[in-house]
Amino acid sequence: MNLPNAITLSRLVLTAAFVFFVAWESIWGHVTALILFIIAAVSDFVDGWLARKMNLVTPLGKLLDPLADKILVCAAFVFLTAKGICPVWITSLIIGREFLVTGLRQIAIEAGQVLAADNLGKWKTTFQLTYLIAGLIWLTLKTMTSVPSSLKFLQTLTIPEWTDGGRFMPITLVIAVALTVISGCNYVWSSRYLLKG
Repeated sequence: MNLPNAITLSRLVLTAAFVFFVAWESIWGHVTALILFIIAAVSDFVDGWLARKMNLVTPLGKLLDPLADKILVCAAFVFLTAKGICPVWITSLIIGREFLVTGLRQIAIEAGQVLAADNLGKWKTTFQLTYLIAGLIWLTLKTMTSVPSSLKFLQTLTIPEWTDGGRFMPITLVIAVALTVISGCNYVWSSRYLLKG
């Protein structure tokens, strides 16, 4: 078990802890969940960077890394949907895309190949994580009885609806959805030879 793969596995543990704390309807539960999610999101970039820098890219890492990402992202999208922030159809689309790509990866494994994440998939994950972090910040600030003036900017920036001040979240969501669809189609096209076989 090399360092990048250990970081990937730790992301699964962080995801479980995130799910536990985010269910707490309290400011401390939301703050803890937000911190855990940010650490897990950062680890997504760290493990890949270390794997390439230390020449430790392995088939296990190529399989585990996107899987850990999917579990983290899907858990957060389900939570935001339950809170009425993200539309159900978007969460369903994102989860459906992840099932599709996971299925394609399984077919590739049975064919003795590994279907690694492409650049479109990485950009998709980046915008999804950006949207999710913004949504978690919004919910965290919403649980506060009084938002400090130093955080008012964040509160305005992370408004989920399309308003004069709250355009950041809707824009990142639109881009994330577009990249979700495009990268999903790209995976299907790239693995068409496997489907034919």
